[in-house]
Amino acid sequence: MEIQNEQYDDQKNSFEVQKEGTGKDKSLDEWLPISSKRSGKWWYSTFHNVTAMVGAGVLSLPYAMAQLGWGPGVVILVLSWVITLFTLWQMVEMHEMVPGKRFDRYHELGQHAFGEKLGLWIVVPQQLICEIGVDIVYMVTGGTSLQKFHDTVRPGKHIKLTYFIMIFASCHFVLAFLPNFNSITIISLAAAVMSLSYSTIAWTATIAKGVQQNVQYGYPATTTAGTVFDFMGALGNVAFAYAGHNVALEIQATIPSTPDRPSKIPMWRGVLLAYMVVAICYFPVALIGYWMFGNSVSANILISLNKPAWLIAMANMFVVIHVIGSYQIFAMPVYDMIETTLVKKFHFKPCFRLRFFSRTTYVALTMFIGMTFPFFGSLLGFFGGFAFAPTTYYLPCIMWLALYKPKKFSLSWILNWFCIIVGILLTILAPIGALRQIIIEASTYTFYS
Repeated sequence: MEIQNEQYDDQKNSFEVQKEGTGKDKSLDEWLPISSKRSGKWWYSTFHNVTAMVGAGVLSLPYAMAQLGWGPGVVILVLSWVITLFTLWQMVEMHEMVPGKRFDRYHELGQHAFGEKLGLWIVVPQQLICEIGVDIVYMVTGGTSLQKFHDTVRPGKHIKLTYFIMIFASCHFVLAFLPNFNSITIISLAAAVMSLSYSTIAWTATIAKGVQQNVQYGYPATTTAGTVFDFMGALGNVAFAYAGHNVALEIQATIPSTPDRPSKIPMWRGVLLAYMVVAICYFPVALIGYWMFGNSVSANILISLNKPAWLIAMANMFVVIHVIGSYQIFAMPVYDMIETTLVKKFHFKPCFRLRFFSRTTYVALTMFIGMTFPFFGSLLGFFGGFAFAPTTYYLPCIMWLALYKPKKFSLSWILNWFCIIVGILLTILAPIGALRQIIIEASTYTFYS
């Protein structure tokens, strides 16, 4: 009888410990930025995805076209749009592939596909490189656009780019304390509207400027090696332009889900509308920009435009507003990872003080790196190939093959392997060309100039 009582007490204690742990996990989930609130609407998906994708990448597409040429450039632009829409559909479908469970974070889906430890090692480094990388690039983009706005409004008075990056970063020290995705909804909506606005300004102002005298459409490099390396770097610029997959599951996590209406229905509706906006922004800017300026187009199309001054100044300010929202979209999953690690691994108490130090440190770090290495076009190419190609073009396909196991040589099997091959080629080739360009630019660069 005593033995039975002891066993009963052990089971009771075990249950209470388990219940306490579950309660703590639920309390933590309600505090973390990704899982704290599930009240998103389908249109939240639209402007979060537009904000995530249409950013610095669209401004570099005419420059990428100059390195790729008409034929390959158009094919790669259209193919990337189709492939990334397909892989994003896969991620939306896999979010709730297990009944009663939601994969709220990219690495959680990776763990389900590859195992607890291997999934973390495969997904987390790539996702962090993507999200931190894009925030660094957006620091440079915001600073560059602020500088262009200043130079347009007050020509002749030069101020270092470093100072403009610091000015741009200052607002993020405040916005970093918005707790979750839903709290940045208004900022994301404003950013999405700005992206459509400055993209429209970019291609309409380019048409107004007209085809430049002595415009040339040949490859700008004078050597075969230079042409090949430029071509490879441009592939990364295109890959960077389709960057929304890294936060797709996190965006879907904010949408409520029921058995009758799973979250994939409103999420997919929002994604389709977002991709229509992406097409409206990307294709006119890329094709018209290259058509008017040829191979002399700048790495940032707005830099190539100088008149009318008021319109270019306005477009650059729209870019600033947009990348403010984009920065926060990509920073939110990073905040989530940092805060989860600090609470679960290092046993910090979830509170405002923890959030203050972790998030301000992150913003300061991206600001410092952006000020140190402000190579706009080359950074896009390097991060686009090295980090965005895996997480956007083929990692969802590998997960799909591992989890759904489609029949060999079926349509699904063929499509997934095609995307995997294209993505691996991008991952190998793009960083090589971009790294060469970074080295060339760094050889004549003065730090913090």
